[in-house]
Amino acid sequence: MKVLAIGAHPDDIEIFMLGFLLACKHRKDEIHLAIATDGAAGNLLELSGLVEIRKEETIKALDPVGIPFFFDFPDGNLFSVPNCVKFIKNHIQTIKPDLIITHSPEDYHPDHRALSQFVHQAAGFYCPILYSDTLMGVNFNPDYYFDITLFFDMKCEAILRHESQNPKKFLEATELLNRFRSAQCNCPKGHYAEAYRMDKSFPFSDIRDMLPPSPGINSFYRSLSQSLI
Repeated sequence: MKVLAIGAHPDDIEIFMLGFLLACKHRKDEIHLAIATDGAAGNLLELSGLVEIRKEETIKALDPVGIPFFFDFPDGNLFSVPNCVKFIKNHIQTIKPDLIITHSPEDYHPDHRALSQFVHQAAGFYCPILYSDTLMGVNFNPDYYFDITLFFDMKCEAILRHESQNPKKFLEATELLNRFRSAQCNCPKGHYAEAYRMDKSFPFSDIRDMLPPSPGINSFYRSLSQSLI
């Protein structure tokens, strides 16, 4: 299967989508990555040459899954980019993915929301879209949960590659969110999950057979349920 992940900023794929992508890579899927904006607005440390720094950080961080494509749209003003849908559509048609992952339309960041809308318009009904979780899960109701426990350390390492962004705060938020999503599936401590929602549109009514495994049922409750039969 061919998967295309499109993040709004350098580090977004790592924070919101990387566990899923590593699971897909593990089962030999073909992974394609794209970053919409140049990340120039994230100059927390007042660094010169930030755009190139963030590109280098992203390339190193995403190396386990693939080489990212950079659209280089202006950071913080994605909603105002002319012909943005056209550029994204051309990229989708070039890749010809079986599945697209991007931000959800209710995300906290305006660039995330704009990208979500653009990808929805660009993809049409060419292939299904999965929307990734929001920061701390605010206003997000998942359809699917994916067990990323085996890949969580790699995800953490990737987030920490973004040294220009003081990444520890994002790492802490990610760990809390992925543990919470795992706990919603009744997984024990030390397990992690990412959550996604499908962009429900014809003809993609059920895509579960395309997706990596969901978290397993806690063995205690499995044995309990069997004892009640």
